[in-house]
Amino acid sequence: MAIVEREQHLGGILRQCIHPGFGLSHFKQELTGPEYAQRFIDQVHATDIALFLDSMVIGIDSSEGAGATAVHTVTLMSPTGMLQLTGRAVVLAMGCRERTRSEIKIPGSRPAGVFTAGLAQRYINIENLKPGSRAVILGSGDIGLIMARRCTLEGISVEGVYELMPYANGLCRNVKNCLDDFGIPLHLSTTVTRVIGHDRVEAVEVSQVDEHLAPIPGTERIVSCDTLLLSVGLIPENELSVAAGVELDPHTRGAVVDQSLQTGVPGIFACGNVLHVHDLADNVTTESKRAGAAAAAYALGTDAGTVPNCELTVSPAGIAGYDALRLWRSPSSTSACAGRSMPPA
Repeated sequence: MAIVEREQHLGGILRQCIHPGFGLSHFKQELTGPEYAQRFIDQVHATDIALFLDSMVIGIDSSEGAGATAVHTVTLMSPTGMLQLTGRAVVLAMGCRERTRSEIKIPGSRPAGVFTAGLAQRYINIENLKPGSRAVILGSGDIGLIMARRCTLEGISVEGVYELMPYANGLCRNVKNCLDDFGIPLHLSTTVTRVIGHDRVEAVEVSQVDEHLAPIPGTERIVSCDTLLLSVGLIPENELSVAAGVELDPHTRGAVVDQSLQTGVPGIFACGNVLHVHDLADNVTTESKRAGAAAAAYALGTDAGTVPNCELTVSPAGIAGYDALRLWRSPSSTSACAGRSMPPA
């Protein structure tokens, strides 16, 4: 068994989510994002799961076989070169990406100072960088609300949170804890209609919208700021899924799956935010455990009543000087992939 992660560390987006609120359902405790992730990281390190960190998957190919004979080859670029992992089951857990300014088509100039909320969160919590001094936040999703509080704690003046809809999109607890407790105004049925600035954002134009979400002429006003944070939705990161032949649902923009979270491509499973956007990380955990159990049952052939050779092969892709790495299921082990022989350094 192997995990491929494009960052240098395990944990995904949770590493930058230093606020509490995680684990209330799964662990019955309130944890920060890094604390929540670390519990699972420790579990992984306690096993013999192979980790490919700082590695980018660039393709998933399936064999011509079907059912028990189908295998999948995952091609990835790692620090040691291009590798291929071949196995019977693949679990897609790539998460989401944020919508950007270009995707919601905000008019105006193109100065520095326009960030997605998640990028600003990474700058502050991981990179120790201050994105600006006076911020306007567009969108009242949870990340936008949390960043309103985070910016305030870092000494950044938050001029207001503006939401296109007539209601807040984030959790009620985040509206209370992040806005009300810090005196940050929430402007509903209002959106940013223009970005103003040359080299750096100098101000934004905001307008009220009607019941059709169209800006109302005459309601425009200018809000001075040097930073615009966008919390305007998430999109499941499914480019690899589509390339692998997985069908997407037009509403969720995630994969079409059955009750075991298997996609239309036998042996490929999907879970978490790459399947559909979740409000709570605990729900992602619950869904991921289902997908992992189903993928293990598929790889081991449990449904068919037989245990085939569950072998995961790792080999170089057109690069000389590497031996094959094989991870397999030991007959004397309950682990799906227990033994291994590592290639030379």
